[in-house]
Amino acid sequence: MIHRAQFEEWVPFPLERVFLFFANPENLPRIMPPASDTRINRLNLVSPSAPTGVIPATKQPLAGVGSEIVTSVRLLPFLPFRAPWIAHVTEFEWNHHFSDIQEKGPFKTWHHRHEFAAETRNGVAGTRVGDRIEYEIGFGLLGAMAQKLFVGRQITRTFLHRQRVLEGLLLEAENRSPPE
Repeated sequence: MIHRAQFEEWVPFPLERVFLFFANPENLPRIMPPASDTRINRLNLVSPSAPTGVIPATKQPLAGVGSEIVTSVRLLPFLPFRAPWIAHVTEFEWNHHFSDIQEKGPFKTWHHRHEFAAETRNGVAGTRVGDRIEYEIGFGLLGAMAQKLFVGRQITRTFLHRQRVLEGLLLEAENRSPPE
C-alpha cells in the first residue's frame, strides 16, 4: 500500500540560498533528528547543469540528476544497529525542485520531491519549502501495523524537527559564507 505525506514550511531567506542548502547533500545529517544519527557514508555526485546563461556562484557540492547518496541511520535509536539508505537523484530543476528515490533502505519504495518557491509573508521575502513523499513499507499486515504505530509518526517527527532547526541552520550557513 502506498502512503503519502506532505510537509510545508516557510523561512525568511532568499530562494537561491535555501535551494543551495538543500541541494548540498552534506547538509542532510544537520536537518535530521539527532537520534537518527544520520551519517553520510559515500557521495557519488553528478553536478547539475547550470540554467541557460547562468553560472551558479557556489563551490558547494551539489547533487544533480544521477547522483548517488549513501547514508546510514538508526531506525531505533536505542539499538546499536544502523540501516543503510541509498538514494538517487532523479530530477533537478534549479530553484524549483529536485527528487530522489530510494534504491536500498528501510522502505519497499520511497520517492521524495523537494519543492521551493519564493514567497513573501507579512512583507518579508522568503522561501516556501515543500516536501511530497510517497512510500511503501512492504511486509503485508506487519508493515501496515508498523505504519499505523510507528512509521507515519516517525516521518512526521523528522519533518517537524527540520522545521524547528532550519532557520537557525540557514542563518549559520549565511554567516559562514564569504561576502558576495
